[in-house]
Amino acid sequence: MKPRILVTRRWPEAVERILADRFDTTFNQNDTPLTASQLSDAFRQFDAVLPTVSDKLPASVFPQADVRTKLLANFGVGFSHIDIDAARARGMTVTNTPGVLTDCTADIALSLLLAVARRAGEGERQLRAGEWAGWCPTHMIGAKVSGKTIGIIGMGRIGKATARRAHFGFDMKVVFYNRSKVDDEAVSAMGARQLASVENVLAEADFVSLHCPGGAENRHLINAARLRAMKPSAFLINTARGDVVDQQALVDALESGTIAGAGLDVYDGEPAVPAALLRLENVVLLPHLGSATEETRVAMGMRAVDNLTAFFEGRSVPDRVA
Repeated sequence: MKPRILVTRRWPEAVERILADRFDTTFNQNDTPLTASQLSDAFRQFDAVLPTVSDKLPASVFPQADVRTKLLANFGVGFSHIDIDAARARGMTVTNTPGVLTDCTADIALSLLLAVARRAGEGERQLRAGEWAGWCPTHMIGAKVSGKTIGIIGMGRIGKATARRAHFGFDMKVVFYNRSKVDDEAVSAMGARQLASVENVLAEADFVSLHCPGGAENRHLINAARLRAMKPSAFLINTARGDVVDQQALVDALESGTIAGAGLDVYDGEPAVPAALLRLENVVLLPHLGSATEETRVAMGMRAVDNLTAFFEGRSVPDRVA
């Protein structure tokens, strides 16, 4: 018999066809987030559950007994929405989809950086509202990007890809913080400098781009004190996880001029976005589009398929995180 699996949200059609062919697959036809009760029931009914970042899986969702699920094949590289200890305690293997979304997420980071620096969102809103009176020397002055310093927090795959675009595309100097030493050809080619602390990066950078994991250890890594450590002319870019930034502290910093602006693709408690952020003109807001290209989303799905196939064939899964 084919393993029985649940796909919690709609995936690209090409991947769904393969899942339907290889497994006894149940799809979420309505494509609405499942409730905690529905997710808990799924653990009793399916051999594998395929969650996404929109599925919150704290310890309370995992049943105490009668657990059928043996694999959580997560659609995405981040897995801070899953209580890994609870999954492990119930004998579940957890996998993710690393590597395949690196370039597109880095592209979005640069898109946000450029948009907030050059006030692109403000300009488009003004033009669409019929409020543009024509060119003049003082209209909507922004910040130059080329030649400035970008600070990367988390120099993994996506951090390096973002830094590479900034350095080779815009001649930006690169400084970064990473918990472990990073000294490879990619870093050397950019002339990137690893600094001793987050604060050192914040003090030096004109643009700070976050590329660190979410979860308890990095929750509110960027708080009020660290926002004050940034230059008043600096911009914060977040394509990592929403909980890495204290959103109220960010709102206060944007309103008070502690920093010049921000570009955000992720939010703490998304899809909810604080009304105060929506009102601000010096922040560019995107609806979690980091990996949202056809090529990348299909590749993510196929990576999950590879993990599923390996697991149920009794082979080592390629992307095991627990």
